[in-house]
Amino acid sequence: MADYVGEQIAALKDEDWAVREEAASALGASRDARAVVPLVALLSDGDRAVRQAAIAALTAIGEAAVPALGACLAAPDLNVQESAASILSGIADRRVLEPLRTALGSPDWIVRMHAAKALGRIGDAGAVDVLMPLLQDKVKAVRVEAVQALVAIGQPSVPHLLDAIKHEEWVVRLHAVEALGRLKSTESVEPLLWLLFNDQDQAIREDAVRSLGEIGDARAVDFLFLAMKDVGLRHLAIEALGKIGDRRAVAALVDVVTGASRPADSRTIAGCGDRWDTEMHAMEAAVRALALIREEATIPTLVGALQNTVVRAEAAAALVSFGPPAIPFLLGVLKSERDENILFHAKDTLAQLGWRAGRI
Repeated sequence: MADYVGEQIAALKDEDWAVREEAASALGASRDARAVVPLVALLSDGDRAVRQAAIAALTAIGEAAVPALGACLAAPDLNVQESAASILSGIADRRVLEPLRTALGSPDWIVRMHAAKALGRIGDAGAVDVLMPLLQDKVKAVRVEAVQALVAIGQPSVPHLLDAIKHEEWVVRLHAVEALGRLKSTESVEPLLWLLFNDQDQAIREDAVRSLGEIGDARAVDFLFLAMKDVGLRHLAIEALGKIGDRRAVAALVDVVTGASRPADSRTIAGCGDRWDTEMHAMEAAVRALALIREEATIPTLVGALQNTVVRAEAAAALVSFGPPAIPFLLGVLKSERDENILFHAKDTLAQLGWRAGRI
C-alpha cells in the first residue's frame, strides 16, 4: 500500500513552489506527527505561500508539533522565530515554557508579542515575573499581549500588578490598572481609589474609574460620586456606578438624566457646535446605568427621557431591559403623545416587550 503521508513529505522538496504548498496543506489535513520536522524546515522556505501553508499545517497538527516549534524560537533566522512563536501562541503547552520565557527578550517585537500570548495560553504563574517588564515595551501590541497574558494567568499576577501601579512610568501604571480591572481584583479597590484622586495623569485616573466599575465592589460607590464632579471623569464614573449596580446610585443617576445636577462647567464637544457638550455623554451613560440597575421606580424617569432627543434612543433601549413592568407607562405615552418620533420609539419598545395593539 502506498504511503500517502510519505509521498507528501517527499513532495515538500519539489522545485515547484505550488507542489510544496499543496503537499504542506495535505500534511496539515492528515495531522500526522511524522510531518512535523519536514514542515518545520519549510518555515524558512523562499516562497511566502509555502511558508503560510506550513504554518497552517503545523497549527493543525497541534500538540505533536510543540517541542519542535519551541526549538525554533532559538533559530538564527528571525522569520523562523516569528512563525514558530505565532503557531505556539495558539497551541503552546508547558513543554515550551522556558523557550517562551527566553523569547520574551527577543529583539523582534513580533516574537515577543506571540511569546507573551503563548505564555498566557499556558497560564503558568512562573511566567508573571518575565511578563511584567513587557508592560513598558516600546511596542503597544507587545504591551497589550502582556496584559492579556497576565489576566489569563489570574490571581498570581495581582501582587505584581499592585506594585506596578506605583511605577514611575505612566504607561506601566496604565496597563497595570487595566489588568487589575479585568481581573476583578477586589484587593485592588483601595489602591485604585488612591490613584483616582492622586495620580497626576488623566489617562490613569480614567482607567482607574473604568477598572473600579469592572471590579464591581460597592466600596467604590461614594468615591465615584465625588468623581462625578470632575467633568473629565463624570461619564466614566456614571458608567462604573451602573456596572457596580448599587441602588445608592439611583438618585444621583436620575438627577443626571433629568438635568437636575448639570455641572456649570460642562465643555462644548469639539466639532459639534454650541448645542453639544460633555454632559450629553453623561446623560447617555446615566440612562444605560439605570438600565443595568433596573430599579422599577426609575421607569417614569426613563419614559420622560423619551422627550429628550439626546437620550431618546438610549432611553427606549433601557426600557426594554425592564420587561413587562414598563408596558403600562409606554401605553400612557401612546395615549398622550403627538410627536411622531417619540411615538415611534414608544411603539418600537412596546413591540420588543411583546406587546401588540389589541392584546395586552
